[in-house]
Amino acid sequence: MRMRPTLSWTPTEEASPGTTDLEPVADALDRGGVLVLSGAGISTESGIPDYRGEGGSLSRHTPMTYQDFTAEAQARRRYWARSHLGWRTFGSARPNAGHRAVAAFERHGMLSGVITQNVDGLHQAAGSDEVVELHGSLDRVVCLSCGTFSPRRELARRLEEANEGFAPVAATINPDGDADLTDEQVGDFRVVPCTLCGGILKPDVVFFGETVPPQRVERCRSLVREADTLLVLGSSLTVMSGLRFVRQAAQAGQPVLIVNRDPTRGDRHAVTRVALPLGTALTTVADRLGIPVDDGSTAIG
Repeated sequence: MRMRPTLSWTPTEEASPGTTDLEPVADALDRGGVLVLSGAGISTESGIPDYRGEGGSLSRHTPMTYQDFTAEAQARRRYWARSHLGWRTFGSARPNAGHRAVAAFERHGMLSGVITQNVDGLHQAAGSDEVVELHGSLDRVVCLSCGTFSPRRELARRLEEANEGFAPVAATINPDGDADLTDEQVGDFRVVPCTLCGGILKPDVVFFGETVPPQRVERCRSLVREADTLLVLGSSLTVMSGLRFVRQAAQAGQPVLIVNRDPTRGDRHAVTRVALPLGTALTTVADRLGIPVDDGSTAIG
């Protein structure tokens, strides 16, 4: 029987409202050796919606699963139509103050690395170098038959040519770059195959229901072992792919700090949860530490 992935969770105890005290975060960064684990919440201020926060996309949108994508041609047509439209606007998103603050902390030697659950590339666009993309990146495409990787911009060009005049109006864009379209809007959208072998093309991202590559998981586990503190930014930690690193750190006695406006599945493992918007919180911390944060005009686009 095909199982649906875990998309939500319900706290088993009364949720803490969190705090606005940023001192633990500032102190940890000042000491150095901080590993950042970021989620969709850090990109909301760039115009990319969260999955589970207030107004999150899961209230109206179920992400594509790996099982559906590989099993059903119609599911692939629906996905690529929505993703192609979403890419036109998703690709224009720019780093916000939260991304730029993380990059500033890295430049000043305060971070041991960044693990991101996001597929938007905004940490790198802000200037962060040591980033592990846990769930991959939307700017790459992989063939499921021959394993060849290619740039997303190349696929976008081919899809434009194969679907001239395709320009429906989407209700919204989701954190995975998928646009909300009706079946009528998808219509007879044409999906293009791999140019080398004719195989099925898939974005180089980990779909819900798909397994994160083991070597990538081990790289993240190694980063957690080497860190002094784990700082979670904008993740509900609902799915195990991120929660396991919080559990690992807590079991090893490493402090876990969370900045997320809503309660998370990892709160009971954390020293504190700061309930503030990421941009405000991180720029405030940077100011306290005397760390200049780019205003966005010099960010790598």
